[in-house]
Amino acid sequence: MDRSKSYNLADAVSTLKKFPPTKFDQTVTVDPKQSDQMVRGTCPLPHGSGKQVRVLVFAEGEAAKAATEAGAEFIGMKDLIQKCQEGFQDFDVAIATPAAMAEVRKLGKVLGPRGLMPNPRTGTVTDDTAKAVREVKAGRVEFKLDKNGNVAVPVGKFSFEEKALVENGNAVIEAVVRARPATAKGRYLEGMTISATMSPGVRIDPAPYLNV
Repeated sequence: MDRSKSYNLADAVSTLKKFPPTKFDQTVTVDPKQSDQMVRGTCPLPHGSGKQVRVLVFAEGEAAKAATEAGAEFIGMKDLIQKCQEGFQDFDVAIATPAAMAEVRKLGKVLGPRGLMPNPRTGTVTDDTAKAVREVKAGRVEFKLDKNGNVAVPVGKFSFEEKALVENGNAVIEAVVRARPATAKGRYLEGMTISATMSPGVRIDPAPYLNV
């Protein structure tokens, strides 16, 4: 790998795939450095994330039934809220109906630090629980700017075909660019790298994405 070079995404993925494999299937992550305004959103991955996603849904009635049929692992209301208050955390995404949020807000101190609090901006507060469950199960990822101006987003597993990683990577980068705040001035993408869990980062040329 030439550390002084910025590759296009396809060549970056090809270079990444030539690194020695590890004993486990590493997660591949794109890390764009952003300006200092808040950038946040979600993005469906065309080829999924390669991860088994455990979904918890706070809902009652028809919304709870729909979530069950869509494949959510944990569905409930007051019983589930109490279980979470007692320390239950064996899930990856929490979804809630708007009506349920009056009670779910009590879990802010429990779910908030882990990034599991349902949020309308990320599509996890909705009456269409079935759609939300299907989307996160299929491989929808969330992205959020950190305090250092970076966004790191998983785009698949090392075992994915190169084409799948390129298409997932393109989808994420374009979603981050579309989430550019109206107040953001100057160059939006300062730099990007793609890496696996234990690999060096391969620099990606941001130029093709500056006019998305």
